[in-house]
Amino acid sequence: MPNTAQIVGSGPNKVICLNGWFGHARGWGPLMHSLDTQHFNYAFMDYRGYGARKGSGGPYTIAQIGHDVLALADHLGWQRFSLVGHSMGGLGIQQVLADAPARVQALVGITPVPASGVPFDDAGWAFFSSAARDAAARKGIIDLTTGNRLTGVWLDAMVKSSLTHSDVDAFDAYLTAWARSAFVERIQGQTLPVLVVAGEHDPALGPQTCKATWLQHYPNARLEVMANAGHYPMDETPVALATVIEKFLREAVVA
Repeated sequence: MPNTAQIVGSGPNKVICLNGWFGHARGWGPLMHSLDTQHFNYAFMDYRGYGARKGSGGPYTIAQIGHDVLALADHLGWQRFSLVGHSMGGLGIQQVLADAPARVQALVGITPVPASGVPFDDAGWAFFSSAARDAAARKGIIDLTTGNRLTGVWLDAMVKSSLTHSDVDAFDAYLTAWARSAFVERIQGQTLPVLVVAGEHDPALGPQTCKATWLQHYPNARLEVMANAGHYPMDETPVALATVIEKFLREAVVA
């Protein structure tokens, strides 16, 4: 795969980061300004059809994301690494764990999709499916998943970024990929360190969903509930999120 990842930091501790459905490798917001670049080396990867890989073509699947992460790690010469995944990226990091468990040191899921997939009723599926070609639906989803409490200026900026940095066909296909992929049997019981960050105002992948899924799947998982955040703590509470992530990684993997 082409090396289009954004590399941040030059520390000895390697971390690969996967964004959510509305994101891209350079779309992690103010979080980037609070990362410890002396102790950590972060690689933010674009999916096929997103960011610097717009126009690349598919396949737009979670399995392909896992394959591309391992190809990126090989390209960078990283034999072992930790993984951070937001939302859809939370499923992507678990795919990597399923494919190459010996290479993964720790997982951080931020408002993450579980390995059991996400159930939708018919109305919810129709609403989310319309977002590929309807900017208003994208705005509505972001507003809903942050608790209908944030300024429209930020919501509009998130929608614009999503439209600019993703191919419509890729965005459309990734909905099915993250909602309907399920491989719990491949990850259940893994004993590596796992941190799950849930936003208190996230009605979809909030604390209760994380307790019912991630904390059941991983015996060593712990839950951090991010106050004053919904589904996008990297934008809503960036300093607190960076602090929580790096404190966990220091305890889990840093010598």
